[in-house]
Amino acid sequence: MAVFSALVKLGLWQLDRAKQKQTWQQTLSERQQQRQLSYSEILAQLAEQQADEFSLLSGYQLALTATPVNEQILLLDNQVYQGQVGYLVFQLLTVSPSQPRLLLELGFVAGSKDRRILPSVQPLPIEQVELTGRVYQKQINPMSQQLQAEMGNPLRFQNLNIAELSELLQTPIANLVLQPNSLANQQLPQPWQPIPLGAQKHQGYALQWFTMAAVFLSLMLWLAVRFIRKQQVSVNKKYS
Repeated sequence: MAVFSALVKLGLWQLDRAKQKQTWQQTLSERQQQRQLSYSEILAQLAEQQADEFSLLSGYQLALTATPVNEQILLLDNQVYQGQVGYLVFQLLTVSPSQPRLLLELGFVAGSKDRRILPSVQPLPIEQVELTGRVYQKQINPMSQQLQAEMGNPLRFQNLNIAELSELLQTPIANLVLQPNSLANQQLPQPWQPIPLGAQKHQGYALQWFTMAAVFLSLMLWLAVRFIRKQQVSVNKKYS
């Protein structure tokens, strides 16, 4: 009964997660229809953010005027897009001297089979640019969250840990990323996956747990019936 109850509870937990993801997806869709926010408004929401995945600012529309800090290219390693393994490319922006800097996603670039060879990406020129796009935040994976940076230009790192990146580059960086609607002279694809596991995945996992519970219960019933029959045979033999 303990094992059966555990399997059923896991299935119910996955269904609850599916419901939460459906709500989160609806929230993202609603944000796509809202007006564009200023950088100050985004920072104000960031300051009030709670420590759970459903308070992430992903999906909000942002409009700003900014200037690239320098030509330093940042590469997030181990990204997959349409079956290709590669990197997400970023560059830092300054919006105003009194505000933290902002990570701008330039897009996805495929990696080389030789890990020693890093892709060559043209950075944005150091001049003022007007940008519109949507922001996102990635959840920190508690099993692997260290930046693990390899210094150089481009600078390759393993996890989008903005706090550690800020410390490494010795500059304040807002805990979010801007994915622009378009960039002049940049044609890199821009993957959009604000929800790592969708509701359908969780529903599939729930079905697996419920199936395992049903199979386990059937097995236990079969063993119980077999045991009872053996006991009956033993009793009959004893009194025959």
